[in-house]
Amino acid sequence: MKGSALWIAWKSLQQHALSTWIAAVSIALAGGLLMSVWTLRIEAENTFARSTCGFDAVLGPRSSKLQLVLNSIFHLEASPGTIPGSTEMQLKRHPMIRNAFKRVIPIAVGDNYKGYRLVGTTSTLFTEHEYAEGKKFQIAGEGSYFSADAKEAVAGSFAAKKLGLKVGDTFQPYHGLTYVEGTQHEDIYTITAILETTSTPADRVIWIPIKGIQTMEGHREDLQNDVSAYLVKLRSKKAIAMLDPMFNKQGKEYTFASIVPVMSRFFQKFGWFEKILELVAYLVGIAAAGSILAILYNIMNEKRREIAILRSLGARRRTLVSMVIYQSTGIAFLGVILSFAFYIIVASTAAQIIREQTGVVLDLFAFQPIFVWVPAGMLVLGVISGLLPAIVAYQTEVSRNLAPSS
Repeated sequence: MKGSALWIAWKSLQQHALSTWIAAVSIALAGGLLMSVWTLRIEAENTFARSTCGFDAVLGPRSSKLQLVLNSIFHLEASPGTIPGSTEMQLKRHPMIRNAFKRVIPIAVGDNYKGYRLVGTTSTLFTEHEYAEGKKFQIAGEGSYFSADAKEAVAGSFAAKKLGLKVGDTFQPYHGLTYVEGTQHEDIYTITAILETTSTPADRVIWIPIKGIQTMEGHREDLQNDVSAYLVKLRSKKAIAMLDPMFNKQGKEYTFASIVPVMSRFFQKFGWFEKILELVAYLVGIAAAGSILAILYNIMNEKRREIAILRSLGARRRTLVSMVIYQSTGIAFLGVILSFAFYIIVASTAAQIIREQTGVVLDLFAFQPIFVWVPAGMLVLGVISGLLPAIVAYQTEVSRNLAPSS
């Protein structure tokens, strides 16, 4: 009897293919949206926390901590200003700071090449620093890092790919952080190396000697020794508790921003938007369940006579109920399959935009609990939405529905 119920359910779904697909797509939209919102939020927060290029904090001019981190680490936002280049030497004279800082690397920003930022720094970033535990920057193929006083550049992998740059190519920077034609500098730089992919914001940057930014034609001479910020690697993260009040509360010249807490608070600000998208997904799911119920209820009403005939031929009420539940579950199962396709499309599109804007690569296929409970929830929803039509089938009376309709 189980096989008969399955076969009848399958034939009924085929007979009402359009309604079946509409209900399944509605479920897929709800499930795909829920999985996309959840995964993108979790992966973005975790990946941004890991994609700090190996630094723990940023020291820069007095400004918002978020602006300082976004500009210095993720190469977004405008630079909040500059601090004197002599700051590093002054900091090293302070015994507590000297003991807390493991490595300090200066950066200077203010120019771009066709929309991709030029960041001035020292070769220490490439030769000594680890952008992740046990991983240093590596040159892809042949090439060498820039010399401190030369007009040379090292391109991140993503920037090089998008701009079509290769070792030996030359380019002229544009003034400002936004690409505007007609603002080109006279300085000509030569690409000496392309970095291997790191899946960090460093991939979107063209790196040049810090003196190149400071002394670029058209920049203010009185700021030629200034830096935009210092990227800080601490000997111990426990030092943050001491350094934060030292710079942010006791002084007025600098802002000290611990990267991970700043980014965590940043993502918390978007919690309301995530809740709205989740609510929309739940509403779509409920509507999808309602559509399954309405479709199957109408089918049962249309097939009262057929059901009565099946009953007269010996079909049990349990078989008819199973047939309806199989149909609703089948629609939900089709929706589950489509929801993963929908998730891949939506999440991949969002991840690509995030990579192009920040250089951060999200792992969309890392296991998340939502990949289990959303499909399971949709299947349960499918079963529940089939209960009322199943009751209609169960209560169908043989004698009344076999009587002549004329």
